[in-house]
Amino acid sequence: MTLREQAAQGQITDAMRVVAAKEEVLPADIRQGLADGTLVIPANNQHTWIDPIGIGQGLFTKVNANIGTSDVSYDLDTELEKLRVALDYGATTTMDLSTWGDLDSIRDTLVRASPAPMGSVPIYQAAKEAAELGRGIIHLEPEQMFDAVERHAASGIDYVTVHCGVTRQGVDRLNRYGRITDMVSRGGTMMAVWMLANNRENPFYEHFDRLLDIAKRYDLTLSLGDGLRPGSIADATDIAQLTELLALGELVEACREAGVQAMVEGPGHVPLNEIEANVLLEKKICRGAPFYILGMLTCDIGAGHDHITGAIGGAVAAAAGADMLCYVTPSEHLGLPGPDEVREGLIAFRIAAHSGDIVKLGKKAQRRDDAMSEARRALDWEGQFAQALDPVGARALFEPSLGEGDTACAMCGDLCVFKLQSEILNDRGEPVFPVLGKQKTRLPIL
Repeated sequence: MTLREQAAQGQITDAMRVVAAKEEVLPADIRQGLADGTLVIPANNQHTWIDPIGIGQGLFTKVNANIGTSDVSYDLDTELEKLRVALDYGATTTMDLSTWGDLDSIRDTLVRASPAPMGSVPIYQAAKEAAELGRGIIHLEPEQMFDAVERHAASGIDYVTVHCGVTRQGVDRLNRYGRITDMVSRGGTMMAVWMLANNRENPFYEHFDRLLDIAKRYDLTLSLGDGLRPGSIADATDIAQLTELLALGELVEACREAGVQAMVEGPGHVPLNEIEANVLLEKKICRGAPFYILGMLTCDIGAGHDHITGAIGGAVAAAAGADMLCYVTPSEHLGLPGPDEVREGLIAFRIAAHSGDIVKLGKKAQRRDDAMSEARRALDWEGQFAQALDPVGARALFEPSLGEGDTACAMCGDLCVFKLQSEILNDRGEPVFPVLGKQKTRLPIL
């Protein structure tokens, strides 16, 4: 029985209790969210050493880190190091997007090494194996596509991206109305090319019940991919993207009826003024299903710094209700990220997720910020490092600038505002300003 089926029957499992403790909510709230389909706990029944997490309504915003090989770099030790860095720097989940090497061995090794949920994109493996036979993606049989999903599920993968919303109608509309960047989803493009070459409907859409059967056997969460997501600001929120979203809304309902967990993937490159609308559209059309987004990137010209363009959009999206952010690294659009880029991307997106949570969850998310502010006022550097999202990086910037006997950083030195206030406090025996602390109230924004 899947977690969602257990929730629908009123059961509260150990996984639900663990997630409830992390999220500071009642186990009954987690059970209800699972039953309603507004949150998921990706936890394959073969991944028995998993530390379960929740993604969805009312929970902290999660961050995913993509790792994996390509034909340019396919060293397993490097991927294990990237996994270690991802987990050390706070990735909630990781995805193995490997496209080169012994994919079964790579995936099995990474899953065994990860206590966190892991996702994958099975169509990549199906396409690679077709190429090895000299046949190419267009010669794939639907059976090979479903076999790849089954193999990934059997290996313990907790959620799979399946581009089942790329339908003939969506591809026709893309062709009719056009785009600057056409399709930028690798898996979505594979499906579209197969459909056009074979003049057939997407097998994952046409035979969605087969995906549901696999998902139920392994309690596999289906991450309904956004194959028609925009790859440029000019293409955002167009008719092709929305056609796919409507299809995904129908498939979410099919998942719920079958007792299968599902979340929905989203864009992509979206201007700031359209981000909230994109989140609200997904929540409305998919009836509150968890929304897992790439970015969103707020401009197209941030090459080399797209972890920043993505984090800007990610913060806005999280505040609007997005549930998980897929990080973007400085290498996005340029190359395969190494361990250092994984770290940079995660720091940026954890900042984005937390910034959104301050809006979405209020004081529960803000407690850490308040602790940082109190430590900052007291010139308690160890306290500040303890609260920082990147304590190692913060300490590395601080210590080289500190002179002997200094208590303030090199930015202000003896003119440090808190140092000046402390000196007056010592002379007068009373604080310069009242310590508001928990009595603080916000003024209304006019």
